[in-house]
Amino acid sequence: MKAEPKDDVQEVYNKMADEAVGAQKAVVGVINKKRGSEFKVTDAKPYVDAVNKMKPVGEQSKEVFDLHIDSVNTHYETLTGLTDTVRPEDDPFVEHYQTPPILEILYEEDPAFHESVMKFVEEIGKSEALIGKESIRRYGGFYGPTCVVDFAFVPGSTSNVVNRILKKMDIPVEHKRAILSSKSWGMNTSYGIGGKFQIAVEDGKTPSEAIKEEIDMLKMVYESPVDAQVKLMEEAGHTSFDTKKYMETYKQRIRKTVKAAMDADVFYGNIVTVPAYGVGDVAHHISQSMYNMTKDDVVLAVINAVTDVLESTMNRAKGRFRDEYSPLTIGTDATAAAVTKILWMDGFTTMMVLDLLVKRFHNLVLTNPRRGAAAELHNVDFIDLIEKGERIIDHIPRGAGCIVQGVPIDLSPIDRNEVLQNPQRYTYPACAITVRFSALMRLADFPCLLTSEPVTATLMTNIIALHKKQAHSPARVCKFCSANYFDYKCNYCNWSDAV
Repeated sequence: MKAEPKDDVQEVYNKMADEAVGAQKAVVGVINKKRGSEFKVTDAKPYVDAVNKMKPVGEQSKEVFDLHIDSVNTHYETLTGLTDTVRPEDDPFVEHYQTPPILEILYEEDPAFHESVMKFVEEIGKSEALIGKESIRRYGGFYGPTCVVDFAFVPGSTSNVVNRILKKMDIPVEHKRAILSSKSWGMNTSYGIGGKFQIAVEDGKTPSEAIKEEIDMLKMVYESPVDAQVKLMEEAGHTSFDTKKYMETYKQRIRKTVKAAMDADVFYGNIVTVPAYGVGDVAHHISQSMYNMTKDDVVLAVINAVTDVLESTMNRAKGRFRDEYSPLTIGTDATAAAVTKILWMDGFTTMMVLDLLVKRFHNLVLTNPRRGAAAELHNVDFIDLIEKGERIIDHIPRGAGCIVQGVPIDLSPIDRNEVLQNPQRYTYPACAITVRFSALMRLADFPCLLTSEPVTATLMTNIIALHKKQAHSPARVCKFCSANYFDYKCNYCNWSDAV
């Protein structure tokens, strides 16, 4: 029988839970207050304040925490120095400006790592057959709904292809893993495999010409990451602020923190990962697009109820966490179960939604061949979330119901939520049978506070701070991709064969 963690260790785990819930509540609090108004970057200050309360304890690495905290502050200060607001079309990209300058710092400070990256760039140029095949498959919807910028190794993702190229290379394994991390959780530029190929083909170019454009872009992402991101944003029509100036300023301000992490032997894959995933709450999760979406009372109620489930369940779990991974498992499982419960309230099952969104994906490929390279990524997040929630509520084991690692998930906040319990107030009253589902479909395009990203970012920093020398991204696990019920692609996954 596994021994219970000691009290001092439980204090670390409880602290982790408090920091994660604090980050989530800071974001949701701003949204409740500001929804429907005009977004200002300074609106995100409460989230920055929550991040500044994070601190290492016990054996946690200060340098890892500094990467997270200093990055969020640098991001906030740099953005407020460049603009008052960010338009919705530009806000998805705010978390893609950190890894490019950090990679360049690593290049400058460690010539051996830079040499390995340049060898990888050369190998990209030699991988025409692989890159061409994967670009064609993604463009044609071969793998079904998938996430081109997935944080795991799913087929159709950039990480999957990068891993296959790195496998055959003779460079240090730690360099391989850092290169892999930089384009997964590190989000090195906004580019995903197959994007250039797709547009080139749609513009009437030959497949050979399209593959050349694809390879050139992939090489640029690693060879000149800052210039690559500037180019991508110019092509996307970004106007909210000067992206090159942002990255120049960020690079200058974050260099000292990066060098300290290097000196403390923090794995490079963590150095390129930690600074990126926490900044998205400033001008992305707290943003004009979020303010617009949550003008709908039911959409906001879903976010609030799921957040309340998270907080209550994490409080229940205090003193009962099994290990440093427990807060992450219990927190994300709680939000998954909460979303699935809300889905069930309107008589929908997970399989109905999977069927709907998978069929819609294949028709979208046909009707919109110029679709964005990452268009379906959050739909994939959403269906994976609700499928996990259904397993938690009903299937493990059948009838046990909503207990994770011995901790009961508290779904009662949903039952007490005035809006979710009275859908008749938000449509034709006698026929209010689809209101909550329609709100979930809005959130299927933007589920970041349901999955939840502030929670996972905060907890991953805590976990990495305990294991600073280990590779933590991409996730070296089976994701249990829910789309596999319809488009079975496990044979093309390579998580178990990661570098």
